[in-house]
Amino acid sequence: MGKTQFDAVVIGRNEGDRLARVLERATTHARRVIYVDSGSHDDSVAQARAAGANVVELDPARPFTAARARNEGFAALGPDRAEFVHFIDGDSIIDVDWLQSGNVFLQQNPNAALVHGYNVEEAPDASVYNWLTSQEWQKQTGPDASGIGTFLARSAAFAQVGGFRADMIAAEDDELFFRLRKAGWQTWCVSEAMAAHDVRLHAFSPWFRRMIRAGHSFAELGALHEGAARMSRLRAVVWAGVLPVMGVLGVWVWWPLGLLVMALYAMSAVRLWRRCMSQGLPSRPAAKAAGLLVIAKFAHLYGMATYWIGRFRRSDAKIIEYK
Repeated sequence: MGKTQFDAVVIGRNEGDRLARVLERATTHARRVIYVDSGSHDDSVAQARAAGANVVELDPARPFTAARARNEGFAALGPDRAEFVHFIDGDSIIDVDWLQSGNVFLQQNPNAALVHGYNVEEAPDASVYNWLTSQEWQKQTGPDASGIGTFLARSAAFAQVGGFRADMIAAEDDELFFRLRKAGWQTWCVSEAMAAHDVRLHAFSPWFRRMIRAGHSFAELGALHEGAARMSRLRAVVWAGVLPVMGVLGVWVWWPLGLLVMALYAMSAVRLWRRCMSQGLPSRPAAKAAGLLVIAKFAHLYGMATYWIGRFRRSDAKIIEYK
């Protein structure tokens, strides 16, 4: 494949040795590569320059977000940018076969603003947290796909809608996809491996912060686009808000109500345990994953609350880092 079909924008922050592999793949196959760094304290900038990428270092006077980084990388390509631009997260190594098939897909589908495939988690068995993340990448295929940060975009479509909302700290990809569809474009997910991802989640605390960030995104998407993430928000409110209140009332007012709440949580945990086993997890890890999925609703509700509190106070949202 020649080097004239697409440009690439790689974003990163303290990605370590993995960034070199990400950049090597990008610079080998893209016409031009822009690396955008969000205040790294390691040698990410030096690695990018050594790989031959053009480097943009974000001004720390403004809050860092992945959305802002991608926008500034796209802007750095200038007016002579390629017809297609691949946005790549610094922890995702693009599959060589995908680079060809993604370009062909956009060439053959003029109504598609973008296309992405599946992220494949490199070490899903390293921890139950990694495994849960690998399940997040199983997006529904078709022309109305949900968002993901790594994707191949049609430059004209991206520019038409003004790129990402730079102030969003999470789900900026979903929000962009919503606006593209409202503008008449299709946002495609195809059933093909796109990138090897390395989430590196091996402890409860970073995973819980990731879930808080997800909850924040549910609330913000719902505020920006009617109906967006409605079921995710409803599940968080019911399982982490309504039912615990009912349980407390059961203790103090009517004890059968408390038993009912406990039974509902038990039934939910069993259902999730069986689902995880059906997806390939052994019994004990599946039980842990089921428990984490129940706990995630509390993190989601907390993240939703932080969004609305910040909006009420009219304060800027701060990025929720989990690595």
